[in-house]
Amino acid sequence: MEVDQLMKHTAISLFCGAGGCSLGFKQAGYSILYANDKDAAAVETYRRNFPESLCSNEDIDNVDFGQVLSEIVMKPGELDILIGGPPCQGFSTAGSRFWDDPRNNLLKQYVKALTILKPKWFIMENVEGLLTSNKGKYVYEAAKAFIELGYWIIIEKIYSQEYGVPQRRKRVLIIGNRLGHEFRMPAPQFQVSGQLFRNSDITISHAINSLPPATKDKGTLLIPLTSPPQDDFDSFIRGNATQISDHYYPIINGIQLKRITALKPGQTMKDLPEELQHKSFKKRANRRVADGMPTEKRGGAPSGLKRLIGNEPSLTITGAATRELIHPVENRPLTIREAARIQTFPDDFVFCGNASHKIQQIGNAIPPILARVFAEHIRDDYGFEGDQDNEGRMLGFLLTKAGAMSPALKNTE
Repeated sequence: MEVDQLMKHTAISLFCGAGGCSLGFKQAGYSILYANDKDAAAVETYRRNFPESLCSNEDIDNVDFGQVLSEIVMKPGELDILIGGPPCQGFSTAGSRFWDDPRNNLLKQYVKALTILKPKWFIMENVEGLLTSNKGKYVYEAAKAFIELGYWIIIEKIYSQEYGVPQRRKRVLIIGNRLGHEFRMPAPQFQVSGQLFRNSDITISHAINSLPPATKDKGTLLIPLTSPPQDDFDSFIRGNATQISDHYYPIINGIQLKRITALKPGQTMKDLPEELQHKSFKKRANRRVADGMPTEKRGGAPSGLKRLIGNEPSLTITGAATRELIHPVENRPLTIREAARIQTFPDDFVFCGNASHKIQQIGNAIPPILARVFAEHIRDDYGFEGDQDNEGRMLGFLLTKAGAMSPALKNTE
């Protein structure tokens, strides 16, 4: 371990993916001592961008956390924070049988990591479906386990655009500490309003407008950045980069080009004339979800293509972004680099693997800017000192900030 790492606050990242959360913490001055993910392409990306960190490519079931402590020369309770979170796999059982259900194994391994590492803090991030999975039983069992380990926890749905991400991305955070701090989420840094919080000071235009024209040539590896940064956000994302990669899109023709050309800003597949709607869309759109048909037989996502609106935050970036999300004014989908910028990855961040691997890594990531806000909030407003022999407790639980609640949330027990 290098001397300068010993001077920093320390973190371990599980389910690290490409490293969005790690990057935010690194930008806030933390040292990421160890990371793990079972996805080989994501680990290749992580190692490329975090050469100073240990990163293992193995199933978390096989990780010996006692050995990890030995490798990073730490004792239980010395690590400042554990970041990342197990993917939500769908859950059916609760109570005493919950932990025996193989679908809950990733959470079980996460709890094992907390038990052995005993970090002072942890941040667990997940999709908003975490709150409603099995009518809330999953989040209940998770919270119960964390409290039994002595953590003071808060569970809250957060809206990324309130923290400087040009994207309408809702996520659930469970944050806990063993130090007796009555933690509260950081105050929003940007004013958002309107239906689905669509009005924001940070928009798609801030993220992508200054980029050079995208190319149709996948073989064009690097494109120079010739224009100056257009604003502070653009300057931050650009950093010291003088060129960008992955800024290309596939050749589009035939009916797909007709569909894209017909879409106005904010419109989706359902707004197109029926003759332009994809057959998979019509198959699913005309079938009620409640009929019990398995999702894989429904014919794909109900909305398909979606034209973004330039002066609003983007729709959520997912692994399908470069197929489904259409540029606000150009008749093409987003490029990998545009999706990365909307997720607040800097221009010099390199993604490894094929195109499918890259967009999946981007879509699965925690936006680095969002992670940085929370890293700085914990560091500056709470710190890493305190009595670690506390009884666990629930500090707060907020399902939604929206004016109305979805039927699924209403059914949460």
